[in-house]
Formats: sequence, C-alpha cells, structure tokens
Amino acid sequence: MEKIEKTLEEWRAMLDPEQYNVCRLKGTERPFSGKYNSTRTDGVYHCICCNAPLFDSKAKFDSGCGWPSFYEPIEDSAMVEIRDTSHGMIRTEVTCAHCDAHLGHVFPDGPPPTGLRYCINSVCLDLVPR
Repeated sequence: MEKIEKTLEEWRAMLDPEQYNVCRLKGTERPFSGKYNSTRTDGVYHCICCNAPLFDSKAKFDSGCGWPSFYEPIEDSAMVEIRDTSHGMIRTEVTCAHCDAHLGHVFPDGPPPTGLRYCINSVCLDLVPR
C-alpha cells in the first residue's frame, strides 16, 4: 500500500470531529467510551483513515485500561513507533504506517507471546467482521 498524504483540511472533510481530533491531532477518547473496548467480534480492525489492516481480533485482549488492547499488530510493517514525551511521560506512540494516523500507544506490560499492549483508540478503527 502506498503512503497516503492529505492536508489537514482534507482529513477534516472526511472524518467526524472525534476521529479528526484523535487521528490527526493526536487526541484521545475517554477511557471505557469507545465502541470496540468490550467487543468480541471476530474480524480484522482497519485504520479509519485509509482502511489499512492493523490488528486481528485474535490478538485482542481485555487489559482493563479502558481502550481496545492488542498484543501484536497484523504485521510489524502496519504501524510506526514514535517516541512520545508529551504530558510529562515517556511513551511509545503508534501511528498507521500508510497514512500517519495517530492510533494510540504501545506499552511493555502485555500478555504472552509478545509482552506488549497496544492501547488503541476505538475511533481510529473500523472492524470488518469475518
């Protein structure tokens, strides 16, 4: 998939206000408010901005953090990790490799087999059921 580049105005026109705030301005949704936080539907989660596949539901687990959590992306190349020092913390931001949409953060406190917890905003995702 080729890199997708659009102006902020183009993104604003295609996304709803919350999607735009989170995906393009690096905001976050309130914990436990996202539509995919508790879902168990079998399928593939895609980027809401560019439709790139990001996570398989088989890698989803209940971390109790208030956002959908996954222990691995569908492919390592699906996202980019960026050092994030905002809000007085050191974290690792994850963005879509194809359109640079902010997705959330990854933490080293997840379950086996990876030990990772990709903490992802629901508004960044579109679940395509199998």
